[in-house]
Amino acid sequence: MKTLCDLVLGRKRLVWALVVLLLLAGAGAIALLVPAADERNAYPGLPAYEANQKIMRTYGNGGHERPFVPVVTFPEGRRADAPGTREALGRAFDRAAGAVRGRAASYANTGDPAFLGETGRTTFGLVFGPPAEQGGLPGSALGEAPALGPLIAGAMRAELPAGAEVRVTGLDTLATGADAGGLNVPAKLLVTVGAAIVVLLYAFRSALAFVALLTALVAVPVSFLGLLAVSPFIAVHETTVITLPLLGVGIAIDYALILVTRWREEEARGLRGDAAVRRAMATSGHAVLFSAGAVALGLLTMVLLPIPLLRSLGVGGMMVTAASALVSLTLLPLVLSGSGRRLARRRAAGRPVRGGPEREAAAGRFWSAVARRVVRFRLPVVVVTGGVLAALAVTALGLNLSVPTTDRLAASGPGRAGLTALTGAGVPSGVLTSFDVYVPPGADPDAVAGSLRRTEGVFAVAAPGGPAWRRDGSAVLTVLPREEGGSPAGEATVARVAGEVPGGVLVGGNVTQQLGHAEAAYGAFPWMLGVLSLVTFVMLARAFRSLLLPLKAILLNLLSLGAVLGAMVVLWQWGWGTEALFGVAPDGSIGTFVPITLFAFLYGLSMDYEVFILARMREEYDRTGSTEAAVIGGVGRTGRLVTCAALILFCSFASMASGGELDVTIFASGVALGVLLDATLIRGLLVPAAVAMMGRWNWWLPAPAARLLRVPPSPLRDRAAGPADLADPADLADPADLADPADLAGPAGPAPEPGAPPAGAGAGAGVTGRG
Repeated sequence: MKTLCDLVLGRKRLVWALVVLLLLAGAGAIALLVPAADERNAYPGLPAYEANQKIMRTYGNGGHERPFVPVVTFPEGRRADAPGTREALGRAFDRAAGAVRGRAASYANTGDPAFLGETGRTTFGLVFGPPAEQGGLPGSALGEAPALGPLIAGAMRAELPAGAEVRVTGLDTLATGADAGGLNVPAKLLVTVGAAIVVLLYAFRSALAFVALLTALVAVPVSFLGLLAVSPFIAVHETTVITLPLLGVGIAIDYALILVTRWREEEARGLRGDAAVRRAMATSGHAVLFSAGAVALGLLTMVLLPIPLLRSLGVGGMMVTAASALVSLTLLPLVLSGSGRRLARRRAAGRPVRGGPEREAAAGRFWSAVARRVVRFRLPVVVVTGGVLAALAVTALGLNLSVPTTDRLAASGPGRAGLTALTGAGVPSGVLTSFDVYVPPGADPDAVAGSLRRTEGVFAVAAPGGPAWRRDGSAVLTVLPREEGGSPAGEATVARVAGEVPGGVLVGGNVTQQLGHAEAAYGAFPWMLGVLSLVTFVMLARAFRSLLLPLKAILLNLLSLGAVLGAMVVLWQWGWGTEALFGVAPDGSIGTFVPITLFAFLYGLSMDYEVFILARMREEYDRTGSTEAAVIGGVGRTGRLVTCAALILFCSFASMASGGELDVTIFASGVALGVLLDATLIRGLLVPAAVAMMGRWNWWLPAPAARLLRVPPSPLRDRAAGPADLADPADLADPADLADPADLAGPAGPAPEPGAPPAGAGAGAGVTGRG
């Protein structure tokens, strides 16, 4: 870090020129990437996805698309299978298929009595439409298909005899909400930037508030430049392009907050000019670097998954994190150096310094008071806070990643009326989740259909003839299950059908693809989590020179993530207050990829705050030798900072959650809630209480482990002091504890090497505890 700081401060014009060049290149990258962003949710290699692609390429409809289910009820005394009525029914379904440019299956073109209700007056059919626009995070995606119900009903009524009633049902007609057009990114950015300005003005009370925004303004375009560089190797999804600016603003401002606050603190303690910048870089600069590594590790889980959308999101998140760290560690030192010179001129002229760094001279009173009470009541805090989080984490075991079932969908409207008529005639609701099977050329579709009809859980198999169902030697069949695909019994039926078909025959459909997605995303997740935890442990053990602190950080991080997923169950499956908070009705299901995406984002962001707080605790412990003083000083110094940073990120994702797309709303609300929960219950209460409980064992790193990690050991040492440990945290800011400013002034007096403690201090400071 010293070398980087010397380079930046010694080559100011060159660094400024490079920043401007990167900013202009980033703007060009945005112009190239936005129109070329991929809108498809592709999953190459998944059997169900390949089946659906074959069906779509050959027939132009069906596959992943869910069917609409028209339910026709004839007048009293008239049956659907009566002479003349069947022909009218056939014309009606043909007209409906033509209206939506799709295909239809019914009693008219199959002759299968399964399409008739118990009395014969009610009949139903399946109408498959063309591909619907389905951008964004893949989940249940209900409501994103076009509202074809009225179009289908109108086309059929023109061909049916007088008195016949048509009601169109289906999962999409029963959706609790419709896609409102995705995210209005400019509006969301305005909300995020506005909230950031308010928070930063509160934090700094000076023009330095806009320095953090400058960091974000540069970091976001630079991250697009990195994304453009990798675009030849990965498909950049439009969801990545949409979320990148919102995430970038939050993270870049976070990092800027950390450095600017530490620089103000060093100025308040007596360091002047570039000496304060060097000290801030030597301490908080390391924290930014390790934080960026933690965020990148979390997002790496998405990069390694065989899902292009998730890989794109992971790479985009890593790029914006790296760009935020890069800009913070290069541009900010230049800006702070200039600010330091202006402050020096004002002081020399005897002019007052408004919103100056003096308010950073002492630790925050509120958070210091909180830390005192947490240290005093550490055991009750751990029991109560940990108990609440553990209860939420247990609730997360009930996560439902399946397609929503009809009992959780709209309770009224045309779709519900159609479903009531359907089930009232004795037809199972599972037909709403019917799925296609692709029979390749050379295979006998009638033999395959006969085999599938005998499969347990199958209600019927539609195998009409004609070019809409048989083309180029291939055929498409539609399996009608008894149980809905979102239920365990329905999923079991899909699995049995997939196991029953002969080689070369592919099982597609919406539910089948959803199940394949979940298996691909979560099948290797436990192993990936283990590797991620191990790498994180090693990285944090080096950072904190401790064995217990990284273990505690990982466990509390996982507890926090479990609690967030539990809160998602309460909000989006149980529906407690969801409509009041977000204006979106839940459907009882969490999008397939929402949990793993939440994990990737929150693992890094949560570890982000953990690094900031524990780094400062380590610094205070190295200076005082007291765990209690380290906790109070660490929380007192970082509490306001972490709260402000979390509030900005919270506003960023909360604005995203106000969109009309259900899956994006679920994801964004989860990240926003996770950030808020982490900055309050976890970092404000549970972390300091746990550190206080573990006492001097927090800081233990035996010599053998230190040699493996290639850092100095940290042996156990006796408690440094008694009641004085709980002195006013302002006492911890005594300028006498700092090195002589001349020692940090650059070439004339180089900053201490990472292994050398500052004059008058203990073992040093910083993330590594070595400066």
